Amino acid sequence: MFELFHAISDPGSATVRRYVVDHELTEAVRFRNVSYDEVQKDLTARGGTSTPALWDGEKLISGAEAIIARLVAHGDVGRA
Repeated sequence: MFELFHAISDPGSATVRRYVVDHELTEAVRFRNVSYDEVQKDLTARGGTSTPALWDGEKLISGAEAIIARLVAHGDVGRA
């Protein structure tokens, strides 16, 4: 499962959240709002400093375009 670190007021975060919902990825992506101290600590522990950021279980991907590209690649796995 992916973890999306986001901020409600951040336009890039909104873009990624919309992509996740529109492409029915809510079962694969856990939304983590950095307004909560625990979530902000988790983002920092993974090397993150800003939102949006996506933890894929191994590395942190930052920026809306890079995150959406990663999610597209995830969706393309197994397709010919």
